[in-house]
Amino acid sequence: MGQQSERYNVMELMVCVSARQLEDGKTAMIGTGMPLAAAMLAQKTAAPSLVLLFEAGSVAPQLPRLPISVADSCTQSGCLLHGSMNEVMEACQRGIVDYTFLGGAQIDMYGNINSTMIGANYQKPKVRLPGSGGANDLASFCWKTLVITPHDKRRFTNQLDFLTTPGYLTGPGARERAGLPPDTGPYKVISTLALMGYDPATKRMRVESLHPGVSQEDVIANTGFEMLFADPLPVTLEPTDTELRILREEVDPQGFVIGKRAQ
Repeated sequence: MGQQSERYNVMELMVCVSARQLEDGKTAMIGTGMPLAAAMLAQKTAAPSLVLLFEAGSVAPQLPRLPISVADSCTQSGCLLHGSMNEVMEACQRGIVDYTFLGGAQIDMYGNINSTMIGANYQKPKVRLPGSGGANDLASFCWKTLVITPHDKRRFTNQLDFLTTPGYLTGPGARERAGLPPDTGPYKVISTLALMGYDPATKRMRVESLHPGVSQEDVIANTGFEMLFADPLPVTLEPTDTELRILREEVDPQGFVIGKRAQ
C-alpha cells in the first residue's frame, strides 16, 4: 500500500473490500484465513443471509468465532447439514454455489492460478507447493471465483510455471471449449494494491479501483503482464468505522488474520 493509513492496515482493507463483494442470500465456499474473516464480516454487515459452505462438509453453520481452518470444529456449529467433502463438491457441480475464494503462488492475466510448483522441471522444482486441493473443482464449477493475494511481479506473472486451476485459460470461449460451464470463472482479485475484475470482451484482468495512496504506476511496476485499467479509475472505498469495529471486536479479536503482515 502506497500510503499507510492511521485508521487501518492493509489486511483490514483487503478483508473489508472482499466482504463487500459477497451478495446477501447467495452461497459461498469459504477457505481458511482472509476469506473466512471476509465472509464473517459480510454476514455481520451487508449480507446477513449469506450461506457458507466448507470443504470439510458443513453447510450454513452459525460461526461462534473465527475458525482456524475449514476443518475447525466450530464450522459445524448450528449447521444445516454436516456432510462430507463429496456432498459440498457435488453442490458445486450442480451449480448451486455462487462464490469461492482462492489463493495461489502465481496468477496470470486470465485469472489462471498456479499452486503446484515453481520452476521449469516438474520432477525437480525450485519450490514444491501444496497443489490444488479442491481449488480446481471450485474454480471450475462455482459461478464466481475471487482471489485474495499480495501484489508483486512474482505472483502476477505473464507465464505460469504450472496451471493448477483454470481461469479464463487462453481467453474468450476457452473455458467453454475445455468443457467447463458457461458464464462461470474469475470474478474479482483483491490485492494489496487494488481491486481488479475482468474485461468482458477480452477476459483480461483489469484494475477497477486503486487502494488509497496507490498509483497506477505502482500497479504496473508490480505486475508481470500488461494490466488493463478502468476509465475512469476510482479509489477503493476505505473501511468504515462500523466495519473496522465489527472486524476487530467480533470477527477477529485475536488478530489471527488482521494482525498479520500482508507480504
